[in-house]
Amino acid sequence: MSTPEASVMASAFDPFRKFVRITGERDDGFVEFDFALGEPELFAEMMLTRAAFEEFCATQQVVLLDGEGGPHSPLSARLGEVLNGGPR
Repeated sequence: MSTPEASVMASAFDPFRKFVRITGERDDGFVEFDFALGEPELFAEMMLTRAAFEEFCATQQVVLLDGEGGPHSPLSARLGEVLNGGPR
């Protein structure tokens, strides 16, 4: 059985809204960022050259989010942190 709150929450998800949060810029010219569809909390970590990143953002018509803070809990770890032994 569906409640009114459940239907409001289900309809609020918009898979056509796209979000980007820059998480780092490397010395080799790559931009590290989170890309999310529908909700900023559901994201994939990505990396592109600066030119490719700017083209990607323009093509996808993303909403650029602030790089500080965000939906990460104190218990979450970024892939780069796990692979490189800690935050940069």
